[in-house]
Amino acid sequence: MTKTMSSHRALWAGRIMSALVVIALVADGAIQLFAPAQIAGMLQETGFAMDLTRIVGSIVLTCAILYAIPATAVLGAILVTGFLGAAICAHVRIGELGSPPEIISLLLGALTWGGLYARDLRIRAILPLIR
Repeated sequence: MTKTMSSHRALWAGRIMSALVVIALVADGAIQLFAPAQIAGMLQETGFAMDLTRIVGSIVLTCAILYAIPATAVLGAILVTGFLGAAICAHVRIGELGSPPEIISLLLGALTWGGLYARDLRIRAILPLIR
């Protein structure tokens, strides 16, 4: 009974963490697609051209969708990690080590894999952190 209750709690914790990631990615992708002027300053600071917002927004939304679907969640997590790593790299490149966007990207990356780990038995079998 305790193991079932623990498993149920882990599943819901994973779902909540994963939902936070999906919400953040959908918000970011939507802003890039539908309101690129709001992020123009940040894009220019990191060296990206404004005409890339629609492409990047589409990529972010695709990552969020793949991560949200259980059958493609692992692929989505890998792509989300790549995207967030690139975002961190862009800020490191311009000398913004420890900036809020970097910290948010790190937290989202941790939530991405933490959520997947908590809700997917296959991931826990591959990466047994606790025996």
